[in-house]
Amino acid sequence: MEPVVTVGLNGSPESLAAAHWAADEAEKRRLTLRLLHAWPLLAPEPARAPSEVDQNYWSKRLVHTARSELQARHPGLPVVGSLVAEDAQNVLLQAASESEMIVLGSRGLESVESYFLGDVSMAVVARAQRPVVLVRAETRKEGAQPAPPRRVVVALTLHGSSDDLLDFAFHSAAARDLSLLAVHGRSVPIHARVPWGVDHNVTEELTTDAHQELSKALRPWREKYPQVDVADSIRLASPAKAVVQAAEGAALLVVGRRAHRHGVAPHLDHIAHSAIHHGRCPVAVVPHD
Repeated sequence: MEPVVTVGLNGSPESLAAAHWAADEAEKRRLTLRLLHAWPLLAPEPARAPSEVDQNYWSKRLVHTARSELQARHPGLPVVGSLVAEDAQNVLLQAASESEMIVLGSRGLESVESYFLGDVSMAVVARAQRPVVLVRAETRKEGAQPAPPRRVVVALTLHGSSDDLLDFAFHSAAARDLSLLAVHGRSVPIHARVPWGVDHNVTEELTTDAHQELSKALRPWREKYPQVDVADSIRLASPAKAVVQAAEGAALLVVGRRAHRHGVAPHLDHIAHSAIHHGRCPVAVVPHD
């Protein structure tokens, strides 16, 4: 199968926003865009059926309308539509394994409510073998013009390999001709806290060590993508909070997810959770070792 960017469509504003984002990304990466709509109740395709008795009419219309709108905005972009009569979660996981990335709509709920979504998007994020990008529907005031996004932000923990994560982040920045900000958040240890604040000798040493580690991790990718303007940031705050703050106004936030081992239930760490639920820009979750 040729390389594709797949987007899941269900007719919601979030999935349509995801389709527009995916079309833009596919065009920049020179890939085919696949519009995928899955529903267990889709009927076997008849040879001929008028619209008033075609059980799949609305599903076909959803894909056709999205395809027409996207091709009008991206005339040279190859776009294919796909209707699958199966459970959406299983279909999207299979599609993710066959795609360069899969793009889904995100409801972006806030507070405690967001941690009980239990929806298809979250299940796909936690299990997919390839990067999953979550996109919120745009919510801006009438007449307000969004500020142009300036950069791609990637969150690094500096534990283990980050090659897949950095490859995706640098490739995304290069494709969009954007700068890249690598962020590492590190909480201030208890022993650095003193009655008047923090021990600056401890925090300075902590920051210096983290910066050296971050520079080492970025060095081969700076060489591979010399056209990408790269900056790094060490923030003495909880990693989740540091990443969400750094991503304000970004074009894309890239976070990692440890690929689950056999017998270990898939899960997202607190950084990925915070990015998905509280980040306002599109969020790419990249599985890695």
